[in-house]
Amino acid sequence: MITQIVGKLVEKNPTHIVIDCHGIGYEVNVSLHTFSQINNEEHIKVFTHLHIKEDAHTLYGFIDKEEREVFRRLISVSGIGTSTARVMLSSLSPSQVIQAITSEDTDTIQSVKGIGKKTAQRVIIDLKDKIGTTDDVKKISNSNNTHKKEALSALETLGYNRKKSEKIVSKIIADEPSVSIENIIKTALKKL
Repeated sequence: MITQIVGKLVEKNPTHIVIDCHGIGYEVNVSLHTFSQINNEEHIKVFTHLHIKEDAHTLYGFIDKEEREVFRRLISVSGIGTSTARVMLSSLSPSQVIQAITSEDTDTIQSVKGIGKKTAQRVIIDLKDKIGTTDDVKKISNSNNTHKKEALSALETLGYNRKKSEKIVSKIIADEPSVSIENIIKTALKKL
């Protein structure tokens, strides 16, 4: 199993990237979430999932282990293939997927193209207990809560209204789950 690739970013598209690793170019399918987090760096590291079918070996790449874990949980559900899981992670961030599952929010899951009511319910039923017990997935929520508290504290110290700051900070974290505290504060200051 190929678990990660480190190399030179050769090509970057919204659906896939190409990484040159010691002269071999790996085409790696990515979600829009991962695509948006990849800067035009020369050197890159992505965590991967190798999906093997009779007619193809396909690599899926993720900016962090948490997104890969959510992807793997999603494809374990009957009726959710790799393409649908990638569309879900392109429409929603990993933390939004987790939140929708744990809060049993079928409307959010149904908002993803190609997912109907029955499939959304199946995702929730199959993953509600599993997704909450995954340590890697929990790290997303824990780091977000810590970042959120620290950013709110800093903004409050700077004299900004806590309720208004909380709405903006929550949106920033929802849009980009792995954002640093510094970037949360900088972005919030621009919006306040």
